[in-house]
Amino acid sequence: MEGEKRKHKHFDKDFKLSAVKMITESGHKTSEVARSLDIHPNILYNWKRKYANDPEKAFPGKGHLTELAALRRKLREVEMERDILKKAVGIFSKTTDSDSNS
Repeated sequence: MEGEKRKHKHFDKDFKLSAVKMITESGHKTSEVARSLDIHPNILYNWKRKYANDPEKAFPGKGHLTELAALRRKLREVEMERDILKKAVGIFSKTTDSDSNS
């Protein structure tokens, strides 16, 4: 058993919600649900607590990461546009200064 790594299971939001609702709405015992789903009861207790604290934000998944990545991508895009406009203003202001001095 030593040196053996446990593989972490990943569960999607729907699975977690269904498991929590089996406990909260159907009245099943946490230990029974955990046994039937082949997961540790502590995991279910954690899911239940998170759901009780804030049902809307209980299981965000990776959706928040993709939104963050999109925002960062947009920020880089806007920064590039800003830099291009700064250069253009510099070029045109030099041209205008040269024209007015002539």
